Amino acid sequence: MIALPRDRMDQLVKRFDMLEAQMAAGPDPDAYVKLASEYSELQDIAAKIRELFRAEGELADLEAMLADKGTDSEMRSLAEADLPGVEDRIEALRHDIQILLLPRDAADQKNAILEIRAGTGGDEAALFAGDLFRMYERYAADHGWRMEVVSASEGDAGGYKEIIASVSGKGVFAKLKFESGVHRVQRVPATEASGRIHTSAATVAVLPEAEEVDIDIRPEDIRIDTMRASGAGGQHVNTTDSAVRITHLPTGIMVVSAEKSQHQNRAKAMQILRARLFDMERSRADEERSESRKLQVGSGDRSERIRTYNFPQGRLTDHRINLTLYKLDRVMMGELDEVIDALIADHQSKLLAAEAG
Repeated sequence: MIALPRDRMDQLVKRFDMLEAQMAAGPDPDAYVKLASEYSELQDIAAKIRELFRAEGELADLEAMLADKGTDSEMRSLAEADLPGVEDRIEALRHDIQILLLPRDAADQKNAILEIRAGTGGDEAALFAGDLFRMYERYAADHGWRMEVVSASEGDAGGYKEIIASVSGKGVFAKLKFESGVHRVQRVPATEASGRIHTSAATVAVLPEAEEVDIDIRPEDIRIDTMRASGAGGQHVNTTDSAVRITHLPTGIMVVSAEKSQHQNRAKAMQILRARLFDMERSRADEERSESRKLQVGSGDRSERIRTYNFPQGRLTDHRINLTLYKLDRVMMGELDEVIDALIADHQSKLLAAEAG
């Protein structure tokens, strides 16, 4: 059976009980928010630990019954029949707790910035970028998340050359973080008269949304320019200078937001800039922790091909974990859980192996 640190489990349950008591006492609003956040983090693992303790108690009772020579044959038979089921339940609970005890990515509970850009393939790549965006939009809706477009540049034949959106909700980054990379599509474009299959690609980047406390941007490190914003296809030009371009001078990162309100554009551009700088800091830290880098699903490099969407065969293949599904139509409708859960499980198994080794 999996061995778990009993002292640590006892401490977690005691801490959870203490938080529960403090919240019931009615602290001031600021303290309550902090307590509620920690309470929420510990709720699942405290419940699992309590369930494990109960199951271990059942096992001890069954073993005592079997060890007692005075136990009658009928009770002994019942105990022998129950024993394997209780042992299996304990093993499953210990595995679940071991997963919950793994080091957490501090960004997992953050909202995310989703960036999709058309890659090789011209108009077809832009159409595929649009398909990917709608896939994530449906996935977000299924999970009760809020998705808001920050900026978009439409393709000449539809879809998007680039689209950036903010995604907010519970555990957004934890679910979407393994989507970063090159997504390749194989299909017959609508404009292809001969029926020849084309290959094109789009790049996805998922960045944890950074708060001001995560990234300090000094006013002297940014240059803000305003310009006239053009609508779709450049057919409409606002009479006011509403588009905002923010350049982060130390890194050269440039962000443009071109909605109608200049005030909103500045806020949205700063939101994306903070996310990109935060992602840069996280990447640098990951590079320094070489062992941690090895545990990622793939390298996390956005130039790496991570997945292929083959429409003629209705096949999706994730190359990092050799997962192939023949239900591409449902995946494109937002049914991504099977893929994402497999990526998370693979990541967790590598973390467990590293801890054991």
